[in-house]
Amino acid sequence: MKEQVILVDEQDNPIGLMEKIEAHEKALLHRAFSVFVFNSRGELMLQQRAAHKYHSPLLWTNTCCSHQRDGETSLEAGVRRLEEEMGFTCDLEEVFWFIYKAPFDNGLTEHELDHVMVGKFEGVPKINPDEVEAYKWMPLEDVKKDIETKPEIYTEWFKIIFKESYNKIAKFV
Repeated sequence: MKEQVILVDEQDNPIGLMEKIEAHEKALLHRAFSVFVFNSRGELMLQQRAAHKYHSPLLWTNTCCSHQRDGETSLEAGVRRLEEEMGFTCDLEEVFWFIYKAPFDNGLTEHELDHVMVGKFEGVPKINPDEVEAYKWMPLEDVKKDIETKPEIYTEWFKIIFKESYNKIAKFV
């Protein structure tokens, strides 16, 4: 069965389900989440998307992000996907949500009501090579400067989410 996303209105009320690729082709608003994991040194874990991903391959982005499944809370989805992509789990806290829209060169558009969460982790991830090429830890200020000087190495959604989230997630460092 193909992955489905939860279509929502602007207040995050579910209004239906749709195959993920179709929702991205039609630029329909759907529920998503973004996870930012920090270590005790205040560094953010970034992941580099796998080379074979159908969009944004090899670009750097936040620790993990994806879509909630029908009947799954945002926190449950965040924990599940963190394990699937990065090979570890940690407690997550939802900080806020917001709506953004990011079109891609391949005709797809991310139009998401994004639940942003943070967590703490001190270990070494066991990255899933089907999803992730590499990872690195970076101080939040260095990420901010790097996005300004080398925006082309980051995913479109991460640049939007990072700017929107910066002041809200910086207090977790």
